[in-house]
Amino acid sequence: MSDDYDLDEGPDPAALAAAEPESEPDERENPVDAVGIGPGNPAYLTPRAERAIREADLVVGFETVVGFVEAKTDADLLACGYRDEGETLSAFADRVADGERGTAVLMGDPNHSGYQFVGKVQEAVGPPVRVVPGVSSLQVAASRARTPMEDTVFVTLHRSGDITDGLRRLRSAVGRRHLLVLPRPYDWMPEDVAADLLESGASPSLDALVLERLTHPDESITRTTLGALGARAADSADDESPFSDLSVLAVRVD
Repeated sequence: MSDDYDLDEGPDPAALAAAEPESEPDERENPVDAVGIGPGNPAYLTPRAERAIREADLVVGFETVVGFVEAKTDADLLACGYRDEGETLSAFADRVADGERGTAVLMGDPNHSGYQFVGKVQEAVGPPVRVVPGVSSLQVAASRARTPMEDTVFVTLHRSGDITDGLRRLRSAVGRRHLLVLPRPYDWMPEDVAADLLESGASPSLDALVLERLTHPDESITRTTLGALGARAADSADDESPFSDLSVLAVRVD
């Protein structure tokens, strides 16, 4: 596992994950699964994902994600944070190379802002890494906000490195199509995104919803306007927000 990339300069591990279609599963007897565990409510864990977790010898992922699935498996759990991510994935790769069955776990669906971690797993263990889709909080948010995916622009800002392209897509689409946004804790939270859209000329009267901790017992939805939401940006410090880090921003068309 290499830690010599700079996400502001490249290479981005997400690019490695998306460089080509998945390898055929029979290229290695012991492929690694990158599993989406859903939004954290066990009712949204798919049977296919649960089987990959249950049958694993070891499970790797960020501490908060591993905590949601530890009751589903007897596997060794390799939980990491950003600081020890490379070391943990190296240990994971060594054990997979020795023949153990490994599963990597990610929140939601790996296809929705999970490719940086998928790329790091693939860099550590080599292909094939099989992506097992899950239910994303974005799907739940689209249901709550009634924003059909075919009429919606989705952008994830929940990634390390440069997000200029994502912000540009949002500015171009606001008011013309629904928006679903995964904010980035804590420098690009829902109010910051709203303020940026207003500066680009978006109508302050557009309906905006901040959907927090979807499917959890303390789920909450703030229904407001883009103008009122953007006004909150001036009241919060750079590292503070009135909203949870588990939020989705929806902006509806008129």
